[in-house]
Amino acid sequence: MENINFDSLKRRRDLRIILPVFLVSIIACIDRVNISYAKLTMTQTLSWLSPEVYGFGAGIFFAGYLLLEIPGSLFAAKFSASKWISRIMFTWGAVSLCMAFVTTEWQFYLCRFLLGASEASLYPVIYSLLFPRWFTAAERARATSLMLTSLLLSTIIGAPIAGVLLEHSFFGLLGWQELFILESIPALCFAFYFFFAVKDRPDQASWLTDAEKEYLATMYQEEQAKMQSVKKYTVFQAFTDAKVLKLCLIYFLWVVGFWGFYFWMPTVLKNLSGWSTSLIGGAIAIPMMAALVVQLVIGHTATVTGDKVWHVFGALTVGAIGLGLSPFAHNMGVALFLICLSAIGIHASMGVWWTIPTTFLSGPAAAGSIALINSCGNLGGMFGPNMMAWVQAETGSFDMGYYLMAAFMFCAGVLVLTLKYKVNGATKKDVLLDAKATVQPTAGH
Repeated sequence: MENINFDSLKRRRDLRIILPVFLVSIIACIDRVNISYAKLTMTQTLSWLSPEVYGFGAGIFFAGYLLLEIPGSLFAAKFSASKWISRIMFTWGAVSLCMAFVTTEWQFYLCRFLLGASEASLYPVIYSLLFPRWFTAAERARATSLMLTSLLLSTIIGAPIAGVLLEHSFFGLLGWQELFILESIPALCFAFYFFFAVKDRPDQASWLTDAEKEYLATMYQEEQAKMQSVKKYTVFQAFTDAKVLKLCLIYFLWVVGFWGFYFWMPTVLKNLSGWSTSLIGGAIAIPMMAALVVQLVIGHTATVTGDKVWHVFGALTVGAIGLGLSPFAHNMGVALFLICLSAIGIHASMGVWWTIPTTFLSGPAAAGSIALINSCGNLGGMFGPNMMAWVQAETGSFDMGYYLMAAFMFCAGVLVLTLKYKVNGATKKDVLLDAKATVQPTAGH
């Protein structure tokens, strides 16, 4: 391997693989949650958009996602990960464009459902099919954590843009219509770039030398051999494995708070402050910047130490505290501080979290199990926004909704702790949780 410049190889993989996926995730998150900002003015022209209708529409996105999550992941495993991601981008961009022209409650529901169906399997394909071919398990904690900063960056970028767009009208369109139209264009355009530029495997990449292709292929084969020496899972076994099912429950509880928080955050701040949409969008970006820094730190320390459990538990606990104290925020300063804590809890360990399943599963079993875990999260995505709408309708405030989200997130953290002490086969350490036990550093890497 004397002909390989490992620093150059790392930079090129980051540029050719992580950066495009990073941009895909930013665009996906903007298009998924821009409804939370559009709602601030949609209610002025669409009289049927009550809190209950909005909550159901926000949540039904995940019903569409859930329906095609596992079939899409398994199809991508047989077909092509990069081409499937391109298809996902183009179809969700088209549906997002249609959101600008909804005039009835049922059109609203249909577009949200189709948006979820269009985006289904995006992240399982990235985590279980694309990244493992290009990065070892030790590298994937860093790669995944860096990529997942896009969730926060999409808010840092998207919230101020949405706030400004909502206050202006061009070409006879309302602000919320412009928001959906303009924010659909990046997905439609970038889908074509991704189709031609991103490759499924190193042997398909013209920007790698033969020695680099051989090195990356060898790294992948060695990792697969180590996983097979622990236990080889079929798709059915993965779906019935106790570890996978526990991860499903943890992620469900986590995501209830995740999307309940995100889809109602602009409305809660608008009710508290009475500020303009542009001010609210700018204010939301500030605590997200702080959460972004924490996420980068946690991704780095998890990679260095090999620990997953305490990083995930600590972040979820901080998030539970932020959500649980939110009802006591009676001014914007306190509210933004608690948003910061909540965002840290929701995001900070997400990159570490998604490296867990691929440390003991590979191929179709990994794609299927990650899709199953993500599908259970989607159930939480359906439940969270609807729970907040129901609480607001029944009590006149969101307080109880925040308490429930905090409880769910704390329970998820406690369940994560139980993973650490699970004995797996002949080893005393759970291979699921120890990256260093799964992938040993190799020469020159």
